[in-house]
Amino acid sequence: MGVPISLILIAVGAILTFAVNQDSSSSVNVDTVGWILMIVGLVGLLLSLLLWERLGPGYWGRHRAAPHPADAPPRRRSAYAPRRREVIEEEDLPPAGPPP
Repeated sequence: MGVPISLILIAVGAILTFAVNQDSSSSVNVDTVGWILMIVGLVGLLLSLLLWERLGPGYWGRHRAAPHPADAPPRRRSAYAPRRREVIEEEDLPPAGPPP
């Protein structure tokens, strides 16, 4: 469960608990359902934040030492981006004549 889902559960639980008036003839207690949703949302929010701290962005690259740029192997070019070729053609000059 992510942070947005947890916040939605907390909001729906608060609406059911504090904003909905219930008749006593109903078999489902709406206040209890609201409290349960708020507690589940809060637990999900806390777990999401704790796991985000441990497994969030940068976790997988943080534990490996980055190679020094001089020690790194040369980058390979993708097969989809071939090298550019520059063709320089020499001009055909007429043969040199006798010196003046």
